[in-house]
Amino acid sequence: MISLTILGNNSALPAFGRFPTAQVLQDQDNSFLIDCGEGTQMQLSKYKIKRSKITHIFISHLHGDHYFGLVGLLTSMSLLNRTQELHVFGPAPLEAIIKMQLDAGEVNLSYQLFFHALTSSGMIANTNKMEVSCFPVNHRIACWGFLFKEKKNPRTVVPENARNFEIPASFYEQLQKGADYVNKKGTIIPNDAVTIANTAAKSYAYCADTIFDEGLAEVVRGVDLLYHETTYLKDQENKAKERFHSTSVQAATLASLANVKQLIIGHFSSKYENIEPFLTEAKTVFERTALAIDGSCFKV
Repeated sequence: MISLTILGNNSALPAFGRFPTAQVLQDQDNSFLIDCGEGTQMQLSKYKIKRSKITHIFISHLHGDHYFGLVGLLTSMSLLNRTQELHVFGPAPLEAIIKMQLDAGEVNLSYQLFFHALTSSGMIANTNKMEVSCFPVNHRIACWGFLFKEKKNPRTVVPENARNFEIPASFYEQLQKGADYVNKKGTIIPNDAVTIANTAAKSYAYCADTIFDEGLAEVVRGVDLLYHETTYLKDQENKAKERFHSTSVQAATLASLANVKQLIIGHFSSKYENIEPFLTEAKTVFERTALAIDGSCFKV
């Protein structure tokens, strides 16, 4: 199972109890932290997400509400005697920022930290169960979105059927990929006699701060879950454009164009105390929309 927990949903200024942007995507093996605004550590503790499970951190861009919590988190992991390596992905200048802050405090991390600069679209991480790629979005400074795709074989072995045909367990991986089995007598055992179709691989796309861009629809087409920023309501469309952000209706329009299964909206401007109107406006265009409320959890 893959799940997404919202740690922060606000834009630049924390307000009305809402924290700046941060999310955690989890599968059975790894936790992937996506952006790391101020207060992320507090939210991790509040929602009982273990720091030790975080293996990869993805920073979309270098506006403070998306990464000012990062060095504090890296330091805390060391204070807790972490030994597992950690991979951080972000714009190239972030590496020097991290080094400067750690050096200024004479911090020697207890674990290996690997920094990966984001310079072009494509796959950036590959774990046992997940492939992660990045893509550029259109913001005021260099900014990246992230696409997470579950790695799953197309077939599932039915053990009883496989044993009946005396197929060795060492061949199960090939069966999962759709291969037929040929026994010692040369008899072909059709794959569909010992396997069933697997459930479809799941996918999640994170569109960080961006102006409305119809071109992103092709990048995130058909994903199970899409996060798209909605800094402003529809009546502030001009302001959104000036500041390279999107509105509720624009995010919903992109979700509709991309034919995604579900949309989550967040990154609300601190001018809004009540964020329910964002949901109301978005649903006029795309019904399967939810608010990225701090602490909410979504199954992908």
